[in-house]
Amino acid sequence: MEADIRTQLLSLAEPEYQKFTAALIPNITNLLGVRMPELRKMAKQIVATDWRAYLENADDDYFEEVMLQALVIGYIRTDPEEWLRHIAWFVPKINNWSVCDSFCGGLKFTKKEQERVWQFIQPYLASELEYDIRFGVVMCLNYYMEEPYIHQVLASLDQIKHEGYYVKMAVAWAISIAYIKLPDITMRYLKDNTLDDFTYNKALQKITESTRIDPQTKQIIRGMKRKLKRSVRSY
Repeated sequence: MEADIRTQLLSLAEPEYQKFTAALIPNITNLLGVRMPELRKMAKQIVATDWRAYLENADDDYFEEVMLQALVIGYIRTDPEEWLRHIAWFVPKINNWSVCDSFCGGLKFTKKEQERVWQFIQPYLASELEYDIRFGVVMCLNYYMEEPYIHQVLASLDQIKHEGYYVKMAVAWAISIAYIKLPDITMRYLKDNTLDDFTYNKALQKITESTRIDPQTKQIIRGMKRKLKRSVRSY
C-alpha cells in the first residue's frame, strides 16, 4: 500500500504549488507540492480500505505523507478510545502549523465526545513542546469556544508561557475567536490577564481584522493595545 501511495503522491506533485506552499511553511523542506483536495481524496480512499494497516506502516519522509495520516485519522470512525490512541500516536509527528491546524480541524468527532476530549488535551496544553501546545490550543479554538468551557479555556491560555512563535500565534488566534463568539466574557479576560505583550497585542490585532466586529468596537480594541517598552542603550 505504501509504495502505491508514494507513487500516487509523486504523480500529483506540482512544482509551482510546491514553491508556493514552501513559502508559507518556511521550516519545512520535504514538500512535494500536492494540493489538499487531492490529499483528502486519497485519505477517504484509504479509510474505505484497511486504514489500520495504513497507519501502522505509513511513511513520514514527505510532508504530504504526514498530512495524509492526519486526514485519515480525522475521517475514521471507531470507538472513542481507539480514536484517541491514534491521535496521541500522531501528535508527536506534528512539526509545523499546517499539519497541526489541518489535523485539529478534521477531528470533528470531538463534538460527540467533548468532555472526554477536553480531558485528553489537558496534558498538551501544559506541555513544554511547541507543537504539543499548539495542538491543544487549536483544539480549544475549534471545539471549546462556548459555555461551559470558555472560562476554563481562557484560564488555560493564560497559563501558557511558552516562547515559541507558533504557540504565541495560536493563543492570540484562540483569544480572537473567543472574543468573536463570547465578547463580554473575553473582554473581561482582556482587561485582566497575564499574557505577554506580543501575544496580547496580536490577539487584539486579530480581533480587529475580523469582519464580524463592528467599526466602533474595533476602535475600542485598538485603544487597548499595550505600548512596548523600548530598550535604552547605555554608552
